[in-house]
Amino acid sequence: MKLCVLGGGGVRAPFLAKSIIINAKIANIDEVVFMDNNEKKLNTFGALSKKIATTLDDSIKFSYTSDAEIALKDADIIITAMRVGEDESRVFDERTCLNLGVLGQETTGAGGFAMAMRSISALTHYLAIADKVSHKDYFVFNFTNPSGLVTQTLRDLGYDKVYGICDGPSEFIKQLQKLYKVEPDDFSINCYGLNHLSYFKDMKVKGKDAQTEFINNNEFYNNSDMRIFSKDLLNITGNSLFNEYLHYYYYEEKCLQNILDAPETRGELIARVNKEMMKALEGIDIEKDFDKAFSIFIHYFLIRENSYGNIENNNKRIEHTEDKTFEQFINEEDAGGYAGVALNFIKSYVNGIPVEMVLSIPNNGALEFLENDDIVEITCHITKDKCESVKIKDVPYMQKQMIRRMKEYERTASKALRNNSRDDAIRALMLNPLINSYSIARELIDTFIEKYKIYTGDWK
Repeated sequence: MKLCVLGGGGVRAPFLAKSIIINAKIANIDEVVFMDNNEKKLNTFGALSKKIATTLDDSIKFSYTSDAEIALKDADIIITAMRVGEDESRVFDERTCLNLGVLGQETTGAGGFAMAMRSISALTHYLAIADKVSHKDYFVFNFTNPSGLVTQTLRDLGYDKVYGICDGPSEFIKQLQKLYKVEPDDFSINCYGLNHLSYFKDMKVKGKDAQTEFINNNEFYNNSDMRIFSKDLLNITGNSLFNEYLHYYYYEEKCLQNILDAPETRGELIARVNKEMMKALEGIDIEKDFDKAFSIFIHYFLIRENSYGNIENNNKRIEHTEDKTFEQFINEEDAGGYAGVALNFIKSYVNGIPVEMVLSIPNNGALEFLENDDIVEITCHITKDKCESVKIKDVPYMQKQMIRRMKEYERTASKALRNNSRDDAIRALMLNPLINSYSIARELIDTFIEKYKIYTGDWK
């Protein structure tokens, strides 16, 4: 099978290449193509990725291109990891929102809507090409943010083989397994909600309830992403564990103040580090001086990773990763990431190897208070030709209202994105609890429509 990555010139591409190649044969993949329309970035990160791929397994055909038709021709699997508008748009979105006194985080609030505006038009363009040149029953694994909203919109447009993926839930579950010192087979927990707005309950270790113990054990509690939340908040909202992105909702004013007090936003930090990385890599022949190029890449990449969440919640990451050599990188265990989620699905769905994972898929009764075609982020059981979500019962009232309101935002936002409707876009932001204001929603939408009409065309 052939796998195509749209957005293969991104900074994460070398890690993506490693995950794909390590898992490729289990998922019956024999060809991988990274595609990006930014040729400078593609020639840098694509070249790094190709060296990684051929070092790990040179029997798998690996290439990179800026030609979408070549990349998508005969593709069976498409992973979307695009950043339309690149770092500059992220910075603009954040500052535009902050200037109006609301969070501009790129997935949860108005920044997420702006990113979706840019993403949907590009994705539908590429999927129209895929409809012509890819294999008839191709799968799409969408990692383009905001993943939940983008997946909802693509599904609403009729792309019924699109699955939303995010590495946040799987990384949190790995944290919990590590704290309990157990293998995945001895651990289970149910995730439910929406992308970047999900909860975790029914945690079991070797078949026994562990959630109550976890919540009351400070050592466990303080050594996971849960450390940014208070025990009192868990009690008030129903004693489920939280996706770390819920910090933006439950501590909105603190996050906002932390960002305003910082010398730069997250987007500005990323833009600065990426610019410094590209400058340091200038003039280096990646093929001839690969070790030097990789050393520069990993140094700057880890500045980004180790600073994740520092600005918004004033906490350092639980694990600080030091610079590493290429040999260390190749030999260390693969973290998986979103590529791991996609390939786990494929090897199970195609080969019948049962697996449990978190995906964004149509609700179909999993959460009784939502519509069947609402995209939810939820634990799924995958077997040959079948993907079934768990049914979640007894969702606490506070969680239910948060999920319901954000789903109404996503429904309305999807309608706005599909129809270029200004009024629906304003309605959507008014529904989002991180905006919740007509005047702010109107100003933001009018600003984004004007700024991004090069991507979206005219709105009505």
